[in-house]
Amino acid sequence: MRARDHGKPTRLLAVASFLVASGFSGALQAQSQKLEGAAPGIFTCIDSRGRTLTADRPIAECNDREQRELNPSGSVRRKVEPTYTARELAEREDRAREAAAQAARLTDERRRERALLVRYPNAATHDRERAEALVQIDAVIQAAKKRIAELGEDRKKIDEELEFYKADTSKAPGAVRRKLEDNTQSVAVQNRFIAEQEEEKKRVNARFDEERGRLKLIWSPQNGGNPR
Repeated sequence: MRARDHGKPTRLLAVASFLVASGFSGALQAQSQKLEGAAPGIFTCIDSRGRTLTADRPIAECNDREQRELNPSGSVRRKVEPTYTARELAEREDRAREAAAQAARLTDERRRERALLVRYPNAATHDRERAEALVQIDAVIQAAKKRIAELGEDRKKIDEELEFYKADTSKAPGAVRRKLEDNTQSVAVQNRFIAEQEEEKKRVNARFDEERGRLKLIWSPQNGGNPR
């Protein structure tokens, strides 16, 4: 009984000593941190030649790169970002804009590829739409050619009326001469229209050819596509 009673103050004393020591250690740590924060820092960096430089102020040789300010204990107090000239800032902004534009182009390209794959899941679908587009243009061309043939028949009738004025058509009646002029202009219009449609056929084929080249990559087996 006496041993337990005697031991109780001893344990209390040990606990009290530990608390005092802990409090003192914490105070020392807080004081050390406070002193470190107040003490001047040490700046360090690696310059463009690979040298490690240190100084008690920001290092001019490393203005174009990150520097670290260290506490006296060697821990990092803060990082100092590079400083740039107006020209360097403009160049960085240009690079950032170009990178953003490139990313936007890639995003748009992926979007277009997905839309193409939805529209043309296989080569047969693509071939069918190309054929349909060309058939429509050919139908327009045939209609223009039919109109030219009709104008040719009209021209025969006009030539018959001008038979008596072959030597000098200027002496033909005004109505006949106007018919001849209108007929000639109409034939020219139809021929221009046919030429435009032929150019449209080339554009359509070129578009489908360009799409086909891209679709082949999308349809390729390694991408899970179906080229058939």
